[in-house]
Amino acid sequence: MRVATWNINGIKARLELVLRWLEEEKPDIVGLQEIKTVDEGFPKAEFEALGYNVETHGQKSWNGVALLSKLPFDEVHRGLPGNDEDEQARLIEGVYSVAGGIVRVCNIYLPNGNPVDTEKFPYKLAWMDRLNAFVEGRLALEEPFILMGDFNLIPAPIDAHDPDAWWGDALYRPESLEKFRILRNMGMTDALRAITAEEAYTFWDFQAGAWRRNAGIRIDHVMLSPQAADRLDDVVVHKDVRGWDKPSDHVPVEGAFSF
Repeated sequence: MRVATWNINGIKARLELVLRWLEEEKPDIVGLQEIKTVDEGFPKAEFEALGYNVETHGQKSWNGVALLSKLPFDEVHRGLPGNDEDEQARLIEGVYSVAGGIVRVCNIYLPNGNPVDTEKFPYKLAWMDRLNAFVEGRLALEEPFILMGDFNLIPAPIDAHDPDAWWGDALYRPESLEKFRILRNMGMTDALRAITAEEAYTFWDFQAGAWRRNAGIRIDHVMLSPQAADRLDDVVVHKDVRGWDKPSDHVPVEGAFSF
């Protein structure tokens, strides 16, 4: 089974890009972030024509997440528990039947948090606290659980072309990193780092020639429960997609599993 995450930076602007990648790579499950549309505006028919079941948790103009799956959905959960007043669409989870049991795939778009001197940074930290509580509950189920998406977080210096330039940004400062360490210490494995210790970026800014200079960062992650980590075979960062027409500033990250 191949499971991928991709921040597409607007489904209406990137539809042809996403369809091309799906036709070429044919992943089984894909989590999209920043679809930037309400559920009714998402182009389901185009993905269904490629054999995907589609579930969305959308929001007008901002945020929004979607799951595309060649497997039927047994269950779908929308929204991060812990704050009934939070209207931002940033989490969708699908449950799927596979040989020997089920797999949970949770797709997130974690808040950016910038500027740090505004309410956006406390919101990011509070959201991460809620996420960690949510993950703790999922780990208690002792099931294969894949948590993936745009985490808006640089885990370590190797994950940035120029880490000093990013230090202090909401993506790379002690408060954010501490929340991420809590997630890992609960037993969640960083899939890419389980496969390789080499540099691998997933985001390049559109400005200042970042792509040409490979001045990237790694903020798109696939995190695994022990039961999912045991089934991990490989991870691929599809860097080539950044060079296609009308690219997103992110590229797909795909994990291969023996489910």
